[in-house]
Amino acid sequence: MCENCGCANTTGHIHLHTHHNHSPNREIQVHEAILAKNDHLAVHLREKHHRQGILTLNFLSSPGSGKTSLIERTLVDLADQFSMAVVVGDLETDNDAQRLRGKGASVVQITTGNVCHLEANMIETALADINLEGVQLLFIENVGNLVCPAAYDLGEDLRVGLLSATEGEDKPLKYPTLFKTADVVVLNKMDIAEAVGFDRELAVENIQKIAPQATILELSARSRLGLENWYHYLQERYQTLASQTLIEVK
Repeated sequence: MCENCGCANTTGHIHLHTHHNHSPNREIQVHEAILAKNDHLAVHLREKHHRQGILTLNFLSSPGSGKTSLIERTLVDLADQFSMAVVVGDLETDNDAQRLRGKGASVVQITTGNVCHLEANMIETALADINLEGVQLLFIENVGNLVCPAAYDLGEDLRVGLLSATEGEDKPLKYPTLFKTADVVVLNKMDIAEAVGFDRELAVENIQKIAPQATILELSARSRLGLENWYHYLQERYQTLASQTLIEVK
């Protein structure tokens, strides 16, 4: 997987699963060991966050689907209801983190270089720079990529997959792993769906075929279309976490 997209050839301060043995069996063993270590840490993070009363969401999508816009709108609109924090992942720049700062939430940037996904150890390191006391919702904006990020558990409670109307209806069929692992699929930019010729019914059919377990929400972060359903979903899921962990909800 990753040897083809470049993230196995990392340099600099992040050294993730670099290896030079080209035996297929050896590569599989190394990759499996990395995922096992990642999954163990992810379980630890999830349990730790539950003890702190934090619901964690991992946002995955292709670049430009609207992850940052949706998170930004959520920070502003739910500021009076939740204490929130954000971890942003990008190959380069901290543009998205700068955009989200000043919205009432703690924000930390992870710059991965040429690593095309986030991993649990990156999240653990980044969260050391955030005061999580009192935080209720933690948003992780993953690197824009429909392939590799889907393989890594980051300790999230909910995996949010975004598909924008400008991307086409067949993305769930072309990139099934992301959608198969999603708890909720957000169809974003639906305010321009008709203008760009997006077939809403076909998109929903494809999502349901690949990811029957996923809740489907149709909205537009820019125009606010359908945002109330997204906020209701977050409120319900936090209430569920609170009831399971005996957290007192405000």
